[in-house]
Amino acid sequence: MDILEAKNLVIEAGHKLVAEGLIARTWGNVSCRINSETFVITPSGKPYDGLTPDDIVEVRIEDLSYRGSVKPSSEKGVHAEVYKAHPEANFVIHTHQKYASVISDLSKGLCDIEGEEAELIGTVVPIAAYGMPGTGKLKKGGIAALQKYNTKAIIMAHHGAVCFGADYDEAFKVTSVLETLCERAIINLSKNFTGPIETLTDLCKAVPGKFGIDHEYVCTAETAYDSTLDRTTGQIVFTEKGGDEPVAVAELDSGDAIEGSLPLEADLHRSVYRKNDKYSCIIHNIDPETVAVSCIGKKLPPLLDDFAQIVGTMVKCTGYTGAPKALKRQNAVLLRNEGALCCGGSKFDAEAVDMITSKNALTYLAATAIEKPHKISVIDSYIMRIVYSLKYSKQAEK
Repeated sequence: MDILEAKNLVIEAGHKLVAEGLIARTWGNVSCRINSETFVITPSGKPYDGLTPDDIVEVRIEDLSYRGSVKPSSEKGVHAEVYKAHPEANFVIHTHQKYASVISDLSKGLCDIEGEEAELIGTVVPIAAYGMPGTGKLKKGGIAALQKYNTKAIIMAHHGAVCFGADYDEAFKVTSVLETLCERAIINLSKNFTGPIETLTDLCKAVPGKFGIDHEYVCTAETAYDSTLDRTTGQIVFTEKGGDEPVAVAELDSGDAIEGSLPLEADLHRSVYRKNDKYSCIIHNIDPETVAVSCIGKKLPPLLDDFAQIVGTMVKCTGYTGAPKALKRQNAVLLRNEGALCCGGSKFDAEAVDMITSKNALTYLAATAIEKPHKISVIDSYIMRIVYSLKYSKQAEK
């Protein structure tokens, strides 16, 4: 394949995956085979929406060497192993898609796939052994899974999915169908614990019920406010959840209203900003899975490595008065019965924390129903958190 054509296909796939909600921010990676010796892959730490052909890196399959000054994805070794193991594969997509990530915390992958889905992917989607992102251990686990199973998709423990196909279209279809299979599996595997459920929202209501929490109380949060702080002017702008128009503006120092009627949460947001000068945006997450975990009232541990990297090594559950202090070390805090505050130095950063908090919360609920939550070790969590803070967060800002 012509190298420019391959690079443009990789960029197109990245845009489509973002639009479909299967990939976000700088997470995951996409590659396309050029020939038997090389492939092109997305760069390390750059958002998909701004990629150009010059950002897409040519890499040798055999030794992972690459041309130019742009650094390729740290998962290039996993892509190379797919191309080695499957000569028919010409396109590889690695995502941190939500439902496959939930399955990644379980001890088993997907089994007994049937019909057209089996014809596309295979009868089994295994879970590859755990390794931290970008490490030889992660690559080794992927190789073992690829060698053992006849499948076009593998799920990497605590991490995400790797899907491939003969071309762009097949690889993308595998990625989409895998998400459907994983959602179905989560619901079906949870029923022994929860009783009859039909949707993941049902799961979010049922699991807290096993802790003695009223089903009708869970997942009923409807009103919440997000905010942004302009630290130059010292003004906090509040918006209703899902809205763009300001409903109120307050002074950071005094707390006085400048415009509109301040929401009940105004003092809480102001306290967070005053206690943590690294934040300029707060998103109040009231997704069903996050509200459900906040109703259970326990700490939310890292079950997924992007949670450890971007959100924190352990998220506390507390009331309004304890929230500002809890956010000193982590970028989110669970508010008892009210979801979570997800914070960042920008709206872009806060949105990432918001998205990953929901994904990790759903993983916690599903793992509780199916087996038990398998936590990432404290040491690994701290290492990933430090590496991300020092390296990848800076790259994402470029």
